[in-house]
Amino acid sequence: LPRPRRAARSHSTRPSLAPLWLLSPAGLVLLCVTIAPIVFLVFVSFTDYNQRTLFTGEFEVVGLAQYATIVGDPAFWLSLLRTVVFTTTLVFGSVVVGAGMSHLMTRLPLALRYMVTVVLILAWAMPNVASSLIWKWLFQPQYGVVNWLITQTGVVGDITSVNWAADPTLAWVCIWMLVVWQAVPFIALTLYAAETQVPIERKEAARLDGASELSVYRVVVLPALKPTLLLVTMLSIIWDFNVFNQIWLVSAGGPDGATSTLGVFTYTTAFSGNVQIGAGSAIAVASTLILLVLSALYIRNLVRSGEEL
Repeated sequence: LPRPRRAARSHSTRPSLAPLWLLSPAGLVLLCVTIAPIVFLVFVSFTDYNQRTLFTGEFEVVGLAQYATIVGDPAFWLSLLRTVVFTTTLVFGSVVVGAGMSHLMTRLPLALRYMVTVVLILAWAMPNVASSLIWKWLFQPQYGVVNWLITQTGVVGDITSVNWAADPTLAWVCIWMLVVWQAVPFIALTLYAAETQVPIERKEAARLDGASELSVYRVVVLPALKPTLLLVTMLSIIWDFNVFNQIWLVSAGGPDGATSTLGVFTYTTAFSGNVQIGAGSAIAVASTLILLVLSALYIRNLVRSGEEL
C-alpha cells in the first residue's frame, strides 16, 4: 500500500517579523530617551563644550583633556570621597531599618500589618522632589516643626533658630534621614515578601532547640534572606550613589560644598557659574564607570549566592 502523504505545513519556516514590529515602538522610545543621550554625553566629554557652544554651536574635540583635568582636580576626589562615605551610611541605614521593619511586620496582627503596608506604600509613592521640599520646611529655623518639637522636649534647650542646612554635620544628618525614609519602604516590603517564604518549621525547630528569637533570626532567617539582601543592597548602592534632588533641594551642596557629592559636583561644574558642559560630562561618565564596577561586583556576589542555595 502506498504511504499516506504528510499534511502540508500550514505555516512558513521563514522567521516572522511580527515580534520586531511589536518591539519597535518601545525600542524607538528607548533609543531616543536613553541610548541617544548617553552616546551624546560620552561624545561631549571629549570636547570643550561650554557656554559659548550653546550660542554659536562651535566646539573642539580635545580628546582625554577633560578627563585629565578632573583627575587632577582635588575637588573631584573630595566629592568622590563624600559620595562613597555618604552612600555607605545611606545603604547601611536603609538596609538595617528596612530589615527591622520587615521583621516587625511578620510579628504584627493582620489588620495592623495591612495598615503598615499601606503607610509604607504611600511614603514610597511620594515624589522625592515634593518630599524633599516638605522635609526642608520641617527643618526650617524659627517656624520648623522639628526644631519646635525638639525644643519642647527640653533636652537640648531652645533650638528654634537653628538652621540645619547651614551646618555641615546637621545638613548631612537631615539629608541622611530624608533619603533613608524614602528608601525604607521598598526594602522593607521586599524583605518582608522574602521572609514570609522562610519555612516556619525551621524557626520552630530552632526554638525547640532553645534558640532565642535573635538567634533564630540570625541563624535561620538571615541565610534565607541573603540573595534578597544582596539584591536590595545593590539597588540601594545604585540609587544612593546617584542621589541629587534631596541634596540640592535641602542644602544645594552647601554649606561651602560640605554636602557636594559627585551628582552635585557634576551639576555645578556643568551648569553653574562658568558653564563647562564638557567637563561635567566627563565627571558624569567617570561616575557611571565607577558605578558599573560596583554593580558588577555585587552582581557577581549575587549570582554566587544564588548558586550556593
